[in-house]
Order: sequence, then structure tokens, then C-alpha cells
Amino acid sequence: MQRKVYAPGVAAALLAALLAGCTGGSGGGDGADDSKPGDTGSAAAPAEPGKYRTLPEPCGEVEPGTLDAMLPGLTEMGEGEQREKAYEGTPTVTYDTDRRVGCRWKVESSGASHHLLVDFERVVSYDGTVSDDDRAAEVYSTKLREAGLPVPASSDSESPDADDEDKNDKDASKEEKEKEGKEEKGDKAQGGTKDRTEPGDDAAASTTEPATPPAGLEPRSLEDLGDEAFLDDALTTAASATRHRTVTVVFRTSNVIVTIEYDEQPGRRTDVPDSKEMQDKALELADGLAGKFDE
Repeated sequence: MQRKVYAPGVAAALLAALLAGCTGGSGGGDGADDSKPGDTGSAAAPAEPGKYRTLPEPCGEVEPGTLDAMLPGLTEMGEGEQREKAYEGTPTVTYDTDRRVGCRWKVESSGASHHLLVDFERVVSYDGTVSDDDRAAEVYSTKLREAGLPVPASSDSESPDADDEDKNDKDASKEEKEKEGKEEKGDKAQGGTKDRTEPGDDAAASTTEPATPPAGLEPRSLEDLGDEAFLDDALTTAASATRHRTVTVVFRTSNVIVTIEYDEQPGRRTDVPDSKEMQDKALELADGLAGKFDE
């Protein structure tokens, strides 16, 4: 069989060309060495997900002792199925229990009607550049403005694209409340605070109870409750001319926003629900719920 003959000079030339091709593209430039796997230059890393992926069942988060204090009509009920059902509360209707759940209690007592709402909202950002926490902070700021309260100067959660028309409506509502408050103070200076009923109605007797929250109890931002929190206190007049007060506490912990609404409507038109008592009870409940989220 005839053997193939290789020319030594040709083999050496091929080897030199091969070596030149391997080393030619790696010399001189630093860019290849500094690049990182997955680095796309200016593209930002995905935003962090929120701390909470699920929500607790709110009807089971309020202690029976707390319900007794906030809904005194419970202790007036006789032992039985009706009382047990009243303690259980009524879940609010939601379409996605992974995102929002709530529970309501409404109990009549001999002197007043009390209503309590606890609402949990888990905020999820669908923008890869915005974290769940930042999106929740924007939602919280919207609730703060809706309550007529200013966003704290130190807070960076205010959205720059807030709806101006909505803000103007809230400012007008706040001015109206302030005007009502001044009128109430004027009534008190004349000898007491009067219920807003028709002139000449003797049933609307004066009372020493303040119609607006005293200093220190006015609607305000709160400290040491979640990541950020506020309290609102509103006194309104029902169709029956009785006054009812609603104390609202809202706080944010990571990507969950908790809302507590506590309402009292006395049976007598001359009675005014006490701000401090209602606020103390609502804040105690809020502290307890915040502690459970931190567990």
C-alpha cells in the first residue's frame, strides 16, 4: 500500500497560522475581562419581592377580649349561638383572597351601636423595576391624601404623579371639616356644643363632650407602628340626627397595608362618642395586629 507523504514545511506553516488565529482576538482589550455573566450594561436588577406572600385570616386575628372592649354589646348577649356567631364576625367579599381579605363586626348595645372593620391588603407590583414595598408605599400615600393628611416631608413614598383633581377635592373636604370645627367651637363658646339639628329643637341639648378631637387627638401621622401609619377621626351626623364617630387607623408593614375602622353611634342624639376612648381602643388593636405580622 502506498504511503502518504507530508511536507515538513507545509505542516509548520499550518501550525503557525492556527496559533495566530487563537491568540489574535485576545490581546490588547480589557472589556472582555471586566464583563460579568448576565451583565447587560445599563439594565437594572429586578426589584425585590415583598416580605409577605400570603395573608392571615382577619376574622381570627382579633382577640375575644379586644372584641369585648370595642363591642360592649357582646357582653350583654346571653350565652348561646347568637353570641358565638357575633364573635366570629363576617368576612368581607373579595375576589382574590391572596391579595385582600377583611372581616366585619357590628353589635348593638343598650346605649350605642358599634361597628369594627379589619382589612388586610397585600400589594404586588407588576413593574419589574418597582419593588412590592415601594408600590405599597405609593398605595399608602394615596390613602393618606384621601384622609386629608399631608405626606410627611421625610417620606419618599409620595407618588409625583398623584391625581391633582382628587387632591383638590380632598383639600376642599378638609377645608369644609375645618369650617365645621370652627362653628362647633363657636357653639361651645356660647354655652356648649350643640347637635346639628333644626333650629328650635329642644331635644338637641348642649353637652360638654367635644364635637372635634382635642389637641393631640386630631387626625395625624403615627410613629412606632409598622413602617408608616396614620390615624383619622371623623364625627358626622346620621339621618336620625344622632352623631357617630369613625376612628380609622391605617399602617403599612412591608408590602401589606392594614386598615382598621371603628365606628360608634350612640342611641341618644345628645351623646357624642369620646375621641380618646375610641382612639385608644383602635390603636391597641393596631399594635396587636402589627406584632402578629412581625412574628
